[in-house]
Amino acid sequence: MKKDDPFLDPDHASDNAAVDTDVREQVGHDTIEAEVKDLERRVEEIDVALRKISKNQYGICERCKKYIPQARLKLIAEAAYDIDCEKKLRR
Repeated sequence: MKKDDPFLDPDHASDNAAVDTDVREQVGHDTIEAEVKDLERRVEEIDVALRKISKNQYGICERCKKYIPQARLKLIAEAAYDIDCEKKLRR
Protein backbone atom coordinates (compact mmCIF):
# COMPACT_ATOMS: atom_id res chain seq x y z
CA MET A 1 0.00 0.00 0.00
CA LYS A 2 2.80 2.41 0.90
CA LYS A 3 4.35 1.91 -2.55
CA ASP A 4 1.29 3.64 -4.04
CA ASP A 5 1.90 6.79 -2.00
CA PRO A 6 2.55 9.59 -4.53
CA PHE A 7 4.85 11.30 -2.01
CA LEU A 8 7.26 8.37 -2.21
CA ASP A 9 7.72 8.90 -5.96
CA PRO A 10 11.32 10.17 -6.38
CA ASP A 11 10.13 12.65 -9.01
CA HIS A 12 7.53 14.15 -6.67
CA ALA A 13 9.86 16.70 -5.04
CA SER A 14 11.38 17.94 -8.30
CA ASP A 15 8.21 17.83 -10.38
CA ASN A 16 6.78 21.27 -11.13
CA ALA A 17 3.30 19.89 -11.68
CA ALA A 18 0.13 21.86 -11.81
CA VAL A 19 -1.75 22.71 -8.62
CA ASP A 20 -4.48 20.17 -9.42
CA THR A 21 -1.84 17.43 -9.62
CA ASP A 22 -0.45 18.50 -6.25
CA VAL A 23 -3.94 18.35 -4.76
CA ARG A 24 -4.53 14.86 -6.20
CA GLU A 25 -1.18 13.70 -4.83
CA GLN A 26 -1.98 15.17 -1.39
CA VAL A 27 -5.37 13.43 -1.34
CA GLY A 28 -3.76 10.17 -2.45
CA HIS A 29 -1.10 10.48 0.24
CA ASP A 30 -3.66 11.31 2.95
CA THR A 31 -5.87 8.40 1.90
CA ILE A 32 -3.01 5.92 2.03
CA GLU A 33 -1.82 7.26 5.39
CA ALA A 34 -5.34 6.88 6.85
CA GLU A 35 -5.64 3.33 5.50
CA VAL A 36 -2.24 2.37 6.94
CA LYS A 37 -3.16 3.79 10.36
CA ASP A 38 -6.46 1.89 10.29
CA LEU A 39 -4.70 -1.37 9.41
CA GLU A 40 -2.08 -0.83 12.14
CA ARG A 41 -4.87 -0.24 14.67
CA ARG A 42 -6.64 -3.40 13.54
CA VAL A 43 -3.44 -5.47 13.79
CA GLU A 44 -3.00 -4.24 17.37
CA GLU A 45 -6.61 -5.18 18.19
CA ILE A 46 -6.04 -8.65 16.72
CA ASP A 47 -2.84 -9.04 18.76
CA VAL A 48 -4.80 -8.12 21.90
CA ALA A 49 -7.47 -10.70 21.00
CA LEU A 50 -4.78 -13.37 20.53
CA ARG A 51 -3.29 -12.57 23.93
CA LYS A 52 -6.78 -12.87 25.45
CA ILE A 53 -7.15 -16.32 23.91
CA SER A 54 -3.97 -17.47 25.62
CA LYS A 55 -5.34 -16.16 28.95
CA ASN A 56 -8.84 -17.64 28.46
CA GLN A 57 -10.30 -14.11 28.42
CA TYR A 58 -11.31 -13.96 24.76
CA GLY A 59 -14.92 -13.06 24.05
CA ILE A 60 -15.49 -11.22 27.33
CA CYS A 61 -16.51 -7.56 27.12
CA GLU A 62 -13.81 -5.30 28.55
CA ARG A 63 -16.42 -2.92 29.97
CA CYS A 64 -19.24 -5.01 31.46
CA LYS A 65 -17.43 -8.38 31.64
CA LYS A 66 -20.35 -10.20 29.94
CA TYR A 67 -19.76 -12.62 27.09
CA ILE A 68 -19.68 -11.06 23.64
CA PRO A 69 -22.21 -12.86 21.41
CA GLN A 70 -20.63 -15.40 19.09
CA ALA A 71 -22.34 -13.84 16.07
CA ARG A 72 -20.52 -10.56 16.81
CA LEU A 73 -17.18 -12.33 17.20
CA LYS A 74 -17.73 -14.07 13.86
CA LEU A 75 -18.09 -10.67 12.20
CA ILE A 76 -15.44 -8.84 14.24
CA ALA A 77 -13.10 -11.43 15.74
CA GLU A 78 -11.12 -8.74 17.57
CA ALA A 79 -14.20 -7.15 19.20
CA ALA A 80 -13.37 -6.00 22.72
CA TYR A 81 -16.90 -4.94 23.67
CA ASP A 82 -20.41 -6.29 23.33
CA ILE A 83 -22.77 -4.24 21.17
CA ASP A 84 -24.37 -2.30 24.04
CA CYS A 85 -21.04 -1.24 25.52
CA GLU A 86 -19.66 -0.36 22.08
CA LYS A 87 -22.63 1.94 21.50
CA LYS A 88 -22.13 3.61 24.89
CA LEU A 89 -18.44 4.19 24.18
CA ARG A 90 -19.15 5.78 20.80
CA ARG A 91 -21.57 8.41 22.15
